[in-house]
Amino acid sequence: MNKRGLFITVEGGEGVGKSTNIAVVVDWLEEQGIAYCKTREPGGTPLAEQIRQLLLAPRDEAMAPMAELLLVFAARSQHIETVIEPALAAGQWVVCDRFTDATYAYQGAGRQLSLEWIAQLENLVQGNLRPDLTLLLDAPLDVGLSRAGQRGDLDRFEQEQRTFFERVRSAYLERAAAEPGRFELVDTNRPLALIADDIRALLAAARAGQ
Repeated sequence: MNKRGLFITVEGGEGVGKSTNIAVVVDWLEEQGIAYCKTREPGGTPLAEQIRQLLLAPRDEAMAPMAELLLVFAARSQHIETVIEPALAAGQWVVCDRFTDATYAYQGAGRQLSLEWIAQLENLVQGNLRPDLTLLLDAPLDVGLSRAGQRGDLDRFEQEQRTFFERVRSAYLERAAAEPGRFELVDTNRPLALIADDIRALLAAARAGQ
């Protein structure tokens, strides 16, 4: 039997450098010869990617926060069953761009929905599945929003007000403080080489403890 893979999630608000630093994770896995699956949320399967488009596309009709939350978990359910669990069971590491911590941050704190509702959906959809390691990429809000604003057209979330992103960042930091055994906080307001060195060291430690 294959040894179960590690589930690595990369979290953070807008403009913190997730794409750049996920590439660092993938490069390290390839250097180490570790089989992996790189994926994202919402998305990761054809059906879940269609739900992602529903969630991100700006539209005239306002989306009810509860509808948003249920769509997020609908996509997650499909993603877990179709991609994440099979990959982990096959011994692959799964590297996921955002997961349920993002739901607590964006729908919980950002939309101010009940954290108890989110926890109930988390247990229903995920069972015992939780990330083994979460890299929380963090930068001052002004830095992140400035970077995000340089990427072109903004999606439905990126068009939110600053107070929304303040709540999101605070929620992420609170979750990291509450679960120090799973979260690793990575300051991305530094030179890329230093950030990459830190991430590689964290991955090596996770592998050693596997």
